[in-house]
Amino acid sequence: MRLDKFLKVSRLIKRRTLAKEVSDQGRITINGQQAKASSTVKVGDELQVRFGQKLVTVKVERLQETTRKEEAAGMYSIVREEKVESEA
Repeated sequence: MRLDKFLKVSRLIKRRTLAKEVSDQGRITINGQQAKASSTVKVGDELQVRFGQKLVTVKVERLQETTRKEEAAGMYSIVREEKVESEA
C-alpha cells in the first residue's frame, strides 16, 4: 500500500494531500530510510513521522483499503513519542 494512502486510512494524517506534502518534505522515514508518498508500506514496517515538535514512531500492524474510524487505530501501534528540540 502507498505511504500516503496508509497515513490517510489509518488516520495518522487527516487528508491524503497533506500526507503527500509531509512525505515530500522528508518528514517521514520507513525503517530508517527516507520515504516518498509513493513508497510501499508493508506489515511490520516502522514509520517515523515528524509532527512539528514531536517525533512519532509507529509499527504497521494491518493494511486495509478502507476502515471505519473506530478500527483505524488498530492499523498501527505507537512504539514511542519523543519531543524534538527546535533547530535555532
